[in-house]
Amino acid sequence: MAASFVDKARITVHAGKGGDGAVAFHREKYVAAGGPDGGDGGRGGSIVFVADDNMSTLMDFRYKRKYVAGNGANGQGKRCCGKDGETLYLRVPRGTVIRDTASGAIMHDMSTGENWTAAKGGRGGWGNMHFATPTRQVPRFAKPGLPGESHDLTLELKLLADVGLVGFPNVGKSTLLSVLSKAHPKIANYHFTTLFPNLGVVYVDEGRSFVMADIPGIIEGASEGAGLGHDFLRHVDRCRLLIHLVDVSGSEGRDPVADYEAINEELRRYNPELARRPQIVAANKCDLLGEGRENLERLRARAEEQGCPFFELSAAAHMGTAELVKECARQLASLPPVASYEADYVPPPPVIESAEELSIQHFDDLWTVEGPWLQRLVATVNFSDYESRMFFDRALRESGVFDRMEQMGVKDGDTVSIYDLMFEYKD
Repeated sequence: MAASFVDKARITVHAGKGGDGAVAFHREKYVAAGGPDGGDGGRGGSIVFVADDNMSTLMDFRYKRKYVAGNGANGQGKRCCGKDGETLYLRVPRGTVIRDTASGAIMHDMSTGENWTAAKGGRGGWGNMHFATPTRQVPRFAKPGLPGESHDLTLELKLLADVGLVGFPNVGKSTLLSVLSKAHPKIANYHFTTLFPNLGVVYVDEGRSFVMADIPGIIEGASEGAGLGHDFLRHVDRCRLLIHLVDVSGSEGRDPVADYEAINEELRRYNPELARRPQIVAANKCDLLGEGRENLERLRARAEEQGCPFFELSAAAHMGTAELVKECARQLASLPPVASYEADYVPPPPVIESAEELSIQHFDDLWTVEGPWLQRLVATVNFSDYESRMFFDRALRESGVFDRMEQMGVKDGDTVSIYDLMFEYKD
């Protein structure tokens, strides 16, 4: 693979930790009993992906694999809240699919162009100003900030192109792209000249154009990892229309019909839906045929048998290319837009460990409960949803938290504080 093109990367993202709440008391001349005024900690910074149309590779992620957003600042006295952590924006090419590395599930498809938050920053902890009551006028405690989310991600670039050029190496795909568009791919008379996909915009007429992708040559066994093409088959996934380019000149002693069948088989093995994608069969290098047209007619018969439009052309001589462009434009007008991928990632439930890891403290009628697994649990529960609240309650009971509190003397009506969540205890 060329060093200038990277279409897959694995990274780790860590959102920032929320700042801790402050323990402070108002002290001012001539003001008696100012009371607690510790402010809240700031929220941790998030990790946000941004689609950038000026990028065409994931090269930026080749050498840097870990990305960390800023932490929230701690709260201060005089009810001053800490500053929120700085959000980290990661720019990726439009068309990048973001997956969870462990499960392989799709988390987001950046082809929509909308920003996406991959990891949310942790909430800031409450300052002691929140814990003052008529019976608890001097709360000497505050809450720590919650950690931010973290994920191991796999980034996959799937090019956004309307038309994809597929075929064996050295059949003339790069030449055809250079003729139909203003792209300047490397062209040479040897296999695997094209080491990475090239894109070009093909202008049809006023106000009409489409994007064409030259996919590196595919060979037999590509779907199992042979050759260069297997690295780039993913870029054919989004193409609405395929141009199957076949060398009918016999210049390399190959059978064009066998080549045609072999490429279709590789597409089918990689993704059965690809084999059903609309296809135009283009017989290239017709200017080199001379009197021997047997290969051309055999390929025409096979293409027509499968219902594929068939074109004779010579990309190098610009022969038949205008007709091919018109057929592409005609088919694209009725085909659905470039596909985007639906997210299918389901966050794993938090691991509930031994309640012995928890810290349970008692301040008058207030109980604070803190611990590593409880942090993760609170961060993943949607407290506006009834089922989520019931799950949270079951988790606390099954882990023995309430049993420990009852042994320590919790009473009906006492307040329980779990990070930034507060509720009344009921027997």
